[in-house]
Amino acid sequence: MKRASTFDVAWALLAVPQSLLVRPSTNWFLTQYIRKFRVMDVGGNLILHSHLPPLNSKAYKRFVTEHLLSKDAGPSHVQIGLTNACPQNCEYCYSKDKKGKVMDTGRIIDLMRNLKQMGVFWIGFTGGEPLLNKDIARITEEASTDCAVKLFTTGCTLTPQLARDLKNAGLYSVSVSLDHWNETEHDAVRRYPGAFKTALRALEIFKEVGGIHIGVSAVLSRHMIQRHQADEYLGFLMTLGIHEVWLSEAKPSIPDMWQHASVISEEERTELCTLQDRYNKEGRITVNYLGHFEGKEHFGCAAGHKMVYVDACGNVSPCVFLPMSFGNVNERSIREIYTAMKKRFPTESRCFINENSPLLHKHYHGQSPMSEQDTVALMEEVRFAPMARFFKLHYS
Repeated sequence: MKRASTFDVAWALLAVPQSLLVRPSTNWFLTQYIRKFRVMDVGGNLILHSHLPPLNSKAYKRFVTEHLLSKDAGPSHVQIGLTNACPQNCEYCYSKDKKGKVMDTGRIIDLMRNLKQMGVFWIGFTGGEPLLNKDIARITEEASTDCAVKLFTTGCTLTPQLARDLKNAGLYSVSVSLDHWNETEHDAVRRYPGAFKTALRALEIFKEVGGIHIGVSAVLSRHMIQRHQADEYLGFLMTLGIHEVWLSEAKPSIPDMWQHASVISEEERTELCTLQDRYNKEGRITVNYLGHFEGKEHFGCAAGHKMVYVDACGNVSPCVFLPMSFGNVNERSIREIYTAMKKRFPTESRCFINENSPLLHKHYHGQSPMSEQDTVALMEEVRFAPMARFFKLHYS
């Protein structure tokens, strides 16, 4: 791992001459945003953080040409469930109650091709535990031709050979789930003895393979946030020799967490944003807090607009955290489903699920994801906030 030089970054950005056609106000915003991070050179990839493609990649060029230069572009990011199976049973898991026939490899590959034609340049693989899909390397190879591909994993079943296969297939970034610095605490939340050791072993395997941007996916409970334990936790993570912390608070995705006390406050979100900026300025590790990227100051919540989630059974939702369905790709095309969904989802300056979990409680009838009928009924009651700063500039 090394920090990219100013020359490397400038060269990567100049390699996309179309950037000069982007309106000055948007370019200024992006320049100021990039300056909040230190670009890393990982295996030749110049990486700001793992929610964006490497600056010197085909995927980043597509971001510029298909999104910055087009105000009518389709989705940019998608997360795809490769399986519902998982040996762990996390307290806050958004996927644990989902049932149905899992998509086969052919369906997943066809889905990805269609999504890329619609504008997707970043694909995240999730689950369940995505490593349990025996065709994950083949699926990664298909996705990575002109997309940035990121893996979210518990580390269960990872082997050195599988890690090498994923790297050779084009995987550029991985986030291993690790929610606490204390082994007992982490295993308890995951309801899986050995979860902590499994995660640490997975990190070591990826480091030994090399050339992959390695991070930890950390879900902070509101209890940890209120006790200001994020610093202690990040101090532990810096001892692991990783590139990034993909940080989020626990989201109210399941009925047990729909009470207001589970939802982070705006003051707490702002404190985590300040923490991110402080750590990134110091430069010892990249902190990539979801509430920073999706905050009103930056890109906002793009659920259902730029972000799409397709679960392992083919149900299409605005976001992994939302137990909603606008249709199933086994029954209708992803383009048709997305078009209908996008009409209901302008981008906004706050997290959709944090704001609207009471509506989930009202319209949920024990089915996960919710039926299309219940989903539409819920959306009739939603009142969106104004757009975040980036999209105010982009769509003005």
